[in-house]
Amino acid sequence: MNLDGFSMRPLTLELEKNLVGGRVDKITQQNKANLTFTIRQPGKTFLLRISTAPQNPSVHLLKKSPENLPEPPTFCMVLRKNLEGGRVAAIRQHELDRIIFIDVDSIGTGGKIQTFTLAAELIGKYSNLILISDGQIIDALKKIGTNSSRVRTVLPNQSYQMPPAQDKLDIFSCDIEKILARIKADESARLDKAIMNCCQGFGPQTAKEVTFQAELTNLSAALEKIRDAAKNPTPCMILDAWKILAISAVKLNYLRGELRTFETLSELLETADEISGSYVPPDKERFTKLVNNELRRATNKISVLEEELASAENADDWRILADNLSTYRYQLKDHNDDSISVPNIYSETGEEISIPLDRRLTIAANVQACYKKYDKLKRSTKFIAEQIKLCREEIIYLESISHALTASTTLADIDEIRAELIAGGYLKDAKKRTAPSKKPQPFKFIAPDGTEILVGKNNFQNDRLTFKIAAPDDFWLHTKEITGSHVIIRSNHVSDETLLLAAEIAAHFSKAQNSSKVPVDYVQCKFVKKPSGAKPGFVIFTNQRTLYVTPREDIQNILATAQD
Repeated sequence: MNLDGFSMRPLTLELEKNLVGGRVDKITQQNKANLTFTIRQPGKTFLLRISTAPQNPSVHLLKKSPENLPEPPTFCMVLRKNLEGGRVAAIRQHELDRIIFIDVDSIGTGGKIQTFTLAAELIGKYSNLILISDGQIIDALKKIGTNSSRVRTVLPNQSYQMPPAQDKLDIFSCDIEKILARIKADESARLDKAIMNCCQGFGPQTAKEVTFQAELTNLSAALEKIRDAAKNPTPCMILDAWKILAISAVKLNYLRGELRTFETLSELLETADEISGSYVPPDKERFTKLVNNELRRATNKISVLEEELASAENADDWRILADNLSTYRYQLKDHNDDSISVPNIYSETGEEISIPLDRRLTIAANVQACYKKYDKLKRSTKFIAEQIKLCREEIIYLESISHALTASTTLADIDEIRAELIAGGYLKDAKKRTAPSKKPQPFKFIAPDGTEILVGKNNFQNDRLTFKIAAPDDFWLHTKEITGSHVIIRSNHVSDETLLLAAEIAAHFSKAQNSSKVPVDYVQCKFVKKPSGAKPGFVIFTNQRTLYVTPREDIQNILATAQD
């Protein structure tokens, strides 16, 4: 779901038009893949986002300023040192490759102008951001040594080398007839594959669009049409129920789905980022992995405990063995047998019972060993049952944290989850000095009748929302016996339509978001209590009623209106 080199040509021209001549005022980093440059032009300020996220690498303008890491990483500091205060001299694309160069003129030592080049290599999982001066690499976002690549290394103080070139033709500078001859010579491939093999910068979407247009007219006209379309771009996105099928600088007619067009390619890419959720707050992946590991550990522990409980529930079998062995002990010789079979004294039909013996022990000692085993298992039954109960409660709690991580979109959200993991003993407190982040707020939705609906993003927020923000007569909703967020309707008189909408929102922000007929409990907040010593997010309630809801088809449109 990223632009190909063909669509990056009009993107480069768009960025060049807006940014060349501007001053690099500030450079910030949002996570390990995303950086933002603040570039000032006379009377206007632009935000340039550069992302090396594998699923959607891009360079585009932003409308709103993103939140930043409290402590900038090393690469961000290197960029600040060399580029801040400099002027954007040029923005250019390498042929039709997915590589965009940003040249910045800065004042170096002795007052001399020094040109730095920032190479944004937007090539999927190999995407990288490299700072170059006089052909030498100063630093890179991702350093690549010989252990990672035998073809091309990216390390400081090395000469910068372009990725391996491909023998393809540029549709903007090459004669169409030459391109047609190359395509026709590729007899082993389908037409769209042959187009990709021939035309520089053509990805699957562009090649399939040319193939589609060729079926309507001819291949020569189709190639000319898409070349002309790129000179006057129509940025577009094809959606299927909020899933992005394709994005392009030119209108795609071959794909079925909802077509959305945009004024600029930057607007297209920013919208694609929002829909795909490509921004991942720092530590989100690490905490998700930690919680998943703890969930696996707790699940495995329950399996072991249940096996032990099954053994403990068979404690009477050891007492029967001990009683039988005690009855027949005077007929047996010490240290003589590994097992014996005798008539079971508890059997009405006189069936025999097999008794295992430890030859190292006397018969009397074997009797005592069986009784000890019986006593131990009997005592452990209650303890194991209690451990299983605690383990199940921990799983429910960890699932609630996992759900909160899924809903987290900001650094402040992650900070609250970090605090919860530390309080729960799952994470050590690093006690690093960081800039204070603003207190995260719950999601806020406005129902059609104007009623406010609030949704907690994590357990700490759920508690704050239910017991500090909500009024006693407000309505509280939660999926019945399913991990999910607390939902509050800020009203004591709720219409059926608003109640149904809030229930659908509660179902969406739960583990059952993809299910139908999800049970949702609702009750006024005054009937919701928090037990003493209970973990964050855990409550008990009475007087509830239950709705069964299936989120409506346009729920994503409603969720898109959420305010943090």
